[in-house]
Amino acid sequence: MNLFDRSTFECSKLVTKRYSTSFSLGISMLAKKYHQPIYAVYGFVRYADEIVDTFHGYDKEQLLEEFELETYKAIQQKICLNPILNSFQIVVNTYQIDHHLIDAFFKSMKMDLKPQDYDRQLFEEYIYGSAEVVGLMCLQIFCAGDQKLYNDLLLPAKKLGAAFQKVNFLRDIRSDFGERGRIYFPGLEMEHFDDELKRQIEKDIKADFDDALKGILKLPKGASIGVYLAYVYYLKLFAKIRSCPVSQIMQRRIRIPDVVKLSLLAKTYFRYKFAIFGLQTSEI
Repeated sequence: MNLFDRSTFECSKLVTKRYSTSFSLGISMLAKKYHQPIYAVYGFVRYADEIVDTFHGYDKEQLLEEFELETYKAIQQKICLNPILNSFQIVVNTYQIDHHLIDAFFKSMKMDLKPQDYDRQLFEEYIYGSAEVVGLMCLQIFCAGDQKLYNDLLLPAKKLGAAFQKVNFLRDIRSDFGERGRIYFPGLEMEHFDDELKRQIEKDIKADFDDALKGILKLPKGASIGVYLAYVYYLKLFAKIRSCPVSQIMQRRIRIPDVVKLSLLAKTYFRYKFAIFGLQTSEI
């Protein structure tokens, strides 16, 4: 790999570390061969998400359209002066990432440009494009061309992405509604959001977590530990959210302190070292 390509992967790594300590910790636990490609995927989705979430005062629709066109141009030409897109195109071309996954991702990002009235079908479509396909991109990297393994783990990977995204929705429900006018959960009216509705949403999330764990245990050894750490982190965050009434999550963003994240890292490594993947959602 030449100096330019290496530098672009370093940019994706920097973006990942700046935006997410939890995912950075998870990636650090993967086998080294997975680090650069997973950083590249996260850097790519992070930049697109930034366009729709934070570039206020700019023409977000135009910026996202240009980013999408530049993405496919980079993949086709196998080079791009945008470092994030250059590292991403290398991964797409090396691991033969399905372009349908990229299409679905951009479709969900475009949904965030305008207010949406989410019914169950549109909600599932958004979840698929914004989260599940990211997990599937990573799964293609982990499986490295083993189509049978990919097919076996496809559903659990989607469930894991869905669980993560729904936890994010619950955690950010106040800011999504107050700052961006978004309500993702189907049929939810903020003035009627109460603890009973919250419990119904949590029941759905718990089922996703339960289904996802079955697939994590079947991942290649160099991938399972990092994915399991992300699972454990989000499970901890989910437990904290479940313990809070609606009134509390509408007042502040629920977080996991960095010291707790590091503790989870140590405990997760211990579980992995001694092959005792035992944490279940029933424990929270």
